[in-house]
Parts: sequence; structure tokens; C-alpha cells
Amino acid sequence: MTYFIDRRPNAKHKSAVNRQRFLERYRKHIKRSVEEAVNRRSITDMERGEKVSIPTKDISEPVFQHGPGGARNIVSPGNKEFLEGDKIRRPGGQGGGDGAGEGGASNQGEGDDEFAFTLSREEFLEFVFDGLELPNLQRKPLKSLEEIKMVRAGLARDGVPSRISITRSMREAYARRIAMRAPIKRALKEAQEALAAEERKDPVLRNPARIVELKAEIERLEKRIEAVPFIDTYDLRYHQLAAQPQPSSQAVMFCVMDVSGSMTQNHKDIAKRFFLLLYLFLEKHYEKVELVFVRHHTAAREVNEEEFFYSRETGGTIVSSALTLVNKIIEKRYPAGQWNLYIAQASDGDNWDDDSNICRDLLVKQLMPQLQYYAYVEITPHEHQSLWHEYETVAAQFPERFAMRQIVDAGDIYPVFRELFKRRLSQEQ
Repeated sequence: MTYFIDRRPNAKHKSAVNRQRFLERYRKHIKRSVEEAVNRRSITDMERGEKVSIPTKDISEPVFQHGPGGARNIVSPGNKEFLEGDKIRRPGGQGGGDGAGEGGASNQGEGDDEFAFTLSREEFLEFVFDGLELPNLQRKPLKSLEEIKMVRAGLARDGVPSRISITRSMREAYARRIAMRAPIKRALKEAQEALAAEERKDPVLRNPARIVELKAEIERLEKRIEAVPFIDTYDLRYHQLAAQPQPSSQAVMFCVMDVSGSMTQNHKDIAKRFFLLLYLFLEKHYEKVELVFVRHHTAAREVNEEEFFYSRETGGTIVSSALTLVNKIIEKRYPAGQWNLYIAQASDGDNWDDDSNICRDLLVKQLMPQLQYYAYVEITPHEHQSLWHEYETVAAQFPERFAMRQIVDAGDIYPVFRELFKRRLSQEQ
């Protein structure tokens, strides 16, 4: 009989298996509650879970009931009102039962609250980023010998005990015992037949010395058979492992943010929240994605995570300075043949008059041929300026790898983010 043992760690008084089954069953309701929570809370407040409510009418369980017909004997102690055959009046109120379960007003009975429970941080983020992925992620050639996978490479007679092959070792031992016992068993059989033939002779013709000699030989051969070891060090076989190079799916995400004077504090807060959401998404779903943070006004500079999100630097606007810097970083540290390259840019659309054309040429001629995906969000409630129109030209040339969306207020961040990084049908197939 086969036994299945679930060794997943469970918290005290909780069942991880039942909880996962519950989350999957009511995934639609939970996801809707999570989306509402994302829109009302700060993105920086993603480090905690969320309390989710589900209407009681949506968690009702199917039940078995007795159908008409058949004989049933029911004892109802304390019944002073009804006799056999009486019809019981339906209770008043909504829902058919004291007004309970529907949440409607009633002058009698009790109501039921919505079923509420708390999602952990990991469960909350799982629903937040459900169905999202980096577009066009490809397998790249080997970067270095560190990208390897240990694979089985046959058997050997030497190895560590943890890699011993029990089946192959027992097979070798069995074959060795057969080979070593075979000639001894043949000699034993001949001696036993000779002894039986000698004992069948007439007592006058029987040779007692020969009988003693044959018995001694049989005893010696039996001891030799028993002396053959069940398993010997010669029989042991060990699995061998070899390092096999693997294609690398490593990626780098360039986060480019406009911090010029035209970006108001509200614009910068929205941009930071967008990039924080992107940061959490990459941190949760990908192990081999590096982040490069670039801030720019008239000049661009690569910064660390802390400075990217919290520095108060400001100035004029030349977007091409950031794109030029990103291109230099790619050439120096992230060659396109070894890395999947992604860029996410946030700006208010304001740019130096003659610079938007330069940005278009940089993208078309240098960056886009190397990139897997470019996501541009423009944070503005006003009409688009020259930068947006030039980017539309780029999007027309690279429709599968260049996406641009507009964000008016904080409520647009999450819907725009999901639209930019939603899973493509071609990748699902």
C-alpha cells in the first residue's frame, strides 16, 4: 500500500492544505478584494497582508437533502404544536430563514456578517501579481561556467555514501554470488551424487573410507558456499554527477525616472509608487533579474536604490541623457547576447525642444534592436507633448516590444502596471 505524507510546514492550529484549497476556490472574490486594496493603500505599504471579506452567500456549501417518498420516523422532543401530517408555515422575512444570510432588514431573527480572513504578505503579493510576467523573456547563451546544472553521469565504483545506487549495487552483488557459487555448487552436486551412489551399493561392496571422504568434501563445499559474502565492497556502485552548462535566462531591468523641475512632487510620488510596484514584482517572481536605477534631469546618473527613491535632486529636462547612459551601461556590463534587457521609464512628458528627436533616434537605432521590452509611462493629466508623439513613432516600428501608457492619478498605477506586464498569449502557448 502507498502512503502519501504531507510534510509542508503548518502554522499552529492551521492547515496549509485546506487554506490553499480555500484560496483557489474563491480566487475570483479574493482577487477583486485585493485589487480594491491596492488602489486604496500606498504601494509602500505592501509589506503587510490584507483583510479580505467574502459574502456569505458565495461560500455556501452543497448539502444532501431527503427527497420526496420513502418512510421516515422522526422523534422531535418537546413538540406541542404540530401533529403528523401538519404543514409547517414558511418563516417570514427575506432569505427564507429569519432574515439571516441575506443582510436585509428584518424585524426578527439575526443576520450574518460577511466572512472575513487575513491574507499573509506572500499570499497578498501572489494575488497582486497574478497573471503578470516579463514579456519576451528568452534563453540566452552561456554567460560563464557558473551557469551549470549537475546531472547524472553514469555509475562508478567509488563515491560518497549519499550517492550509492542500492539497486545497482544489489544487482552486482547477486551476479557476483551466482558467479562465485556456480563451480562450488557443481562440485557439491557431484559429491552428493557420488555419496548417494556409494550408499546404494551392497554393504559388502560399499567403501566406508570413500563415504567418509565424500561427506567431508560435501561439508567443506557447503562451508565455502556459506562463506561467499552477501555483498562486498567490490559490488558497490555510486551515482556520478557532472556539471552540464545551461542556457541562462538572466535579465536586467533599467528603471529610468525623470526628476526634473517640471515633475511636481505628486508626479514624483506616482513615479516612485510605480517603480516600487515593479521592484516588488521582480523581487517576488524572478531570481536572476538585476535592477539598474537611473535618474535624470539635464544630466543622467546611475544611483543606488535608496537614492533613486528618496533623493530630492532636480533640474531641467534632457531625456536623451538617460537613454545615452543606459546604452553605455549595456555595452559595458550587459551585452545583449547574454542578457534579456528591459527598460521602464517614467516621465511627465516634458523635454527640451530639440531633444525628443534625439530620443527617438537613440531608441530606433541603438536601444530597441537590443531590448526585449520597453515600457513608458507618462504621468500627466494634460495633453501629450513632443516626447509622447516621437515615442508613438517608435511604438509603430516595434509594436510587440514597445508599450506606452498614461497615468493621470494614483488610482491608475495598478491598472496601467497590469496592462504593461500582463502575460501574453503567445508566451502561454
